[in-house]
Amino acid sequence: MKAHPIHNNKGISVLFLVIALLLLTAVGYILSYLIPTKQKSVLFPIHSAQAFYLAQAGVEYAIRYSSDQGWRTAADLLRLNTPGVNQRNLGRGRFTVVYDLAADRLVSTGEVTGSDSRRTVRVDNFSPFLRLIFDPSSPAPCWNGGTRRASFFIQNARGENVILTGFSASWTQAPPARRVQRIDMAGVEKYAGNYMNGRPPVNFNRGGGQQTLLPHGIVQVVVEWNNNLAMGANILITFYAANGKNYSFNLDTQGDGLPSC
Repeated sequence: MKAHPIHNNKGISVLFLVIALLLLTAVGYILSYLIPTKQKSVLFPIHSAQAFYLAQAGVEYAIRYSSDQGWRTAADLLRLNTPGVNQRNLGRGRFTVVYDLAADRLVSTGEVTGSDSRRTVRVDNFSPFLRLIFDPSSPAPCWNGGTRRASFFIQNARGENVILTGFSASWTQAPPARRVQRIDMAGVEKYAGNYMNGRPPVNFNRGGGQQTLLPHGIVQVVVEWNNNLAMGANILITFYAANGKNYSFNLDTQGDGLPSC
């Protein structure tokens, strides 16, 4: 007597094989869909982290750039918004900084090229982050007696001591043979010599060889040349600290010479 197909072991095996193949096909299809999706989802936190670090880099850039320009007031920081200054490209991304004068707030936005990832870092009360700055409550840089002696005031905007140990300087001059022969800080001579325009940094050689600026302290600086600088302009003085950092002060940001005190 011939067996009914439903009781045929070979038929059942084929049926299970077909079901298994269908299940494997379904799993393969699901995996082929999920793997690219998962790969894309993994990129989201990576791009987000990259955008965050770019935004942080924007804050560091704004602090360093402003200090190196010798900007002395919060109003000066508005120049951070100038096109060409407010944005920098880094690798596959960029940051954009915007300074709000009324709130004294810096907003730095980082973004990764080819993605929708954007992260923002906001720094309130931004101006105190400028390390050494021109003191906003003191007179602006000026000539104190002819065009031989430049006077200006610097402030330590940080909450820690800053110890200065040397300087470098450059300027536009006429005639070209002028030398920095003396630097006084807080009324004490710190350098005496014949420093030439644009030369490498030199150490202070008077007054203990250093100048300490206390947190939020203000110091008057007087730079004296060996004679008048006729049409002297673009005067940039950089001070060097014991910890290896340096602080630049552009006495003449407009390039048109200093006023008389």
